[in-house]
Amino acid sequence: MGLMEPIQKLMPGKTGSRGAQAQAATGMTREYLTFRLGNEEYGIDILKVQEIRGYEEPTHIANSPAFIKGVVNLRGVIVPIVDLRMRFGCEKVEYNDFTVTIILNVKNRVVGAVVDAVSDVMEINSEAIKPAPEMSSVVDARFITGLGQVGERMLILLDIESLILSPSLGLASADLGA
Repeated sequence: MGLMEPIQKLMPGKTGSRGAQAQAATGMTREYLTFRLGNEEYGIDILKVQEIRGYEEPTHIANSPAFIKGVVNLRGVIVPIVDLRMRFGCEKVEYNDFTVTIILNVKNRVVGAVVDAVSDVMEINSEAIKPAPEMSSVVDARFITGLGQVGERMLILLDIESLILSPSLGLASADLGA
């Protein structure tokens, strides 16, 4: 069984609060869950995160792409598990005690994303987010909302909804994209 750590433990009193939602709506400051894939640090909108769980081996599904690790039963909901390292073509890293699955809720679809480690929750002002430069990278530029500068840290901010709903992932039916 994986260790369950609801996102509220990372930021008590903030997740789902009206204040956080109002800040996100104004575009001034948004909260991001940050995580590592290899040597890079990424961020995703905290409002898409349902919970964080320790990694547990999923049930494999025949003929699925290599980056689809399988499915897990999460309190009666069958959740597909995507290894973001493999999806982005990163070098293979062994699963360890820091490896976690971020459970996402995207347009009423629950999906798990395996990452090397979760860092923290950060508030980033929209002024600190710069557009990603046009260049070849392992992450399709369509899924990068920008680069966030927080002190000395540079975060690659992902549009996790577009990534999860993309046809290349094959997880969303046509009605979810509407």
